[in-house]
Amino acid sequence: MYSYQHLFNFTQTIFERIGLNEPEAHQAADILMRAELRNISTHGLVRLPEYIRLWKDQRITTAPDYKIVHETPSTAVVDGGKGLGLVTAPKAMDLAIKKAETAGTGWVAVRNSYHFGIAGYYAMKALEKDMIGITMTNANPLVAPTFSLKGMLGTNPIAVAIPAGAEPPFVADFATAPVSRGKVDEWDHAGLSAPDGLVQNEHGRLTHDAAALRNGGAIRTLGGDRIHGSHKGYCLTAIVDIFSAVFSGANFGPTVVPTLGYVKGKDGMEDHGIGHFFGAMRIDAFQTKEAFKKNMDHWIRTFRAAEPVQGEDKVLIPGDPEREAEWINREKGITLSEKTIEGLKRISEELEIEFDL
Repeated sequence: MYSYQHLFNFTQTIFERIGLNEPEAHQAADILMRAELRNISTHGLVRLPEYIRLWKDQRITTAPDYKIVHETPSTAVVDGGKGLGLVTAPKAMDLAIKKAETAGTGWVAVRNSYHFGIAGYYAMKALEKDMIGITMTNANPLVAPTFSLKGMLGTNPIAVAIPAGAEPPFVADFATAPVSRGKVDEWDHAGLSAPDGLVQNEHGRLTHDAAALRNGGAIRTLGGDRIHGSHKGYCLTAIVDIFSAVFSGANFGPTVVPTLGYVKGKDGMEDHGIGHFFGAMRIDAFQTKEAFKKNMDHWIRTFRAAEPVQGEDKVLIPGDPEREAEWINREKGITLSEKTIEGLKRISEELEIEFDL
């Protein structure tokens, strides 16, 4: 168990050591640590070795040429200059919020960026301004569309944060695939089997082998097969890919140049990074803040009052488990997996940073 502040300081030091300035390093550390606090550890400190490897391989830079390449009063396309997503994405979300302040809504697509942590972090930034926040991103092609033998889409998360009044905000943050790549990696590292219906092998057949992704396999699309609605999961993941990559000019679907050693890309592909999409909507663009928040409170309380099935305590509102985890972990400390600890030890040695593990 590690204290939040101890891990935060170490993480910030890592980012400063590879060249980020103090505010950017603090921002990057905040995003990863928020994932740890909210029990989304697959997008937390376990990702640091991946970032360091990309930096060493010069796939990303800590001094990107971040610029707006197309703009209207309510929209923009941003080129992240191959910067770390943890640095590029907050700026892009801030831009979407700024546009929403004057236009009612703001929409920003980003190219030439990389993994940006938990999508919910950016959607929740809009809550501070009494806005609804929306975030999407594409990713490594590990998800097989319905009937596809190979992975062609990312796990492509969506996050939506909606303010309320007396009630906590509604925060949905989820992969559009049935499982995240990080969770499959966790099972693989721990020697565990993948649950039924989530992964297919290199021949397109269902498997319980969590190492399948390293051997040419793929994650099934949400729904698993046609009779269980896999075509709907495919559509959902595809929409995120189009909004994130086609809108921005980033690499889409199977053209994403992989950031994982075990995923093989196609030779000669131009690398325009992965794409993100950010949106912000003023709630007073639809009705008064007071009326909206009152209605949202009513919505939340209606679902909280739903009768649960036998064996369950209550019906949850999206965001409840993560918010409760954040309170507990900030107070009691954060538990790290063996894989995460191994990665942090390796980084501390490579970058000559002292860290008491």
